[in-house]
Amino acid sequence: MTDDPNLTSGKDASDSTENGISRKRALQLGLLAVPAAAALGAATPAPRSEAVPRDLEPTPQCDDGDDPTIPQMEGPYFKPNSPQRTSLVTPQTPGIRLLVTGYVFTRSCVPVAQALLDFWQANSQGGYDNVGYNFRGHQFTGPDGKFTLSTIVPGLYPGRTRHLHVKVQAPNRPILTTQLYFPNEPRNNTDPIFDPRLLMTVRNTPTGGREATFDFVLNFG
Repeated sequence: MTDDPNLTSGKDASDSTENGISRKRALQLGLLAVPAAAALGAATPAPRSEAVPRDLEPTPQCDDGDDPTIPQMEGPYFKPNSPQRTSLVTPQTPGIRLLVTGYVFTRSCVPVAQALLDFWQANSQGGYDNVGYNFRGHQFTGPDGKFTLSTIVPGLYPGRTRHLHVKVQAPNRPILTTQLYFPNEPRNNTDPIFDPRLLMTVRNTPTGGREATFDFVLNFG
């Protein structure tokens, strides 16, 4: 539970453990330093087919007990070969600005470096670009397993609530295809695909935008 009226979340579980703060929570608070060698190695992300696992070692108190992030349908609008980028917008892009951040973890809370995340979504009017690559892009997590996506709040279209699509893949591991959702959306109650386990934590910003967080837990480790 939070005292911030601008913060909404689909998760109530704490990241702390009885032995102290967990590695996951420490990463989120920026308390863990990234090894210098790993930071240098992250300057040029490797292609997915050539990426080598570079997971950080787990700490003894890291036992959050998180279930793996559930998969969901890909839908009809995925396109391969999206551009590598962390921002899907320009200063002229219409829509409410949205910054999504989070981490990719294994089941034992080990952050996954060089994990691929491929995002795609509707524009502010609820339409997908099936000709070009607007609102499509892939990126790789850093040495600490973190990702950052700059985009807009997607528009609505018939039959669906507001959502983002994403594929997540650790190096040399299977692909997780899933979707992310926004809390307090009226259509969450009627969308047959919606699952509350995929709710992001969303905060309003002073500039009228949104900030969202979500951590992916992959089914290994």
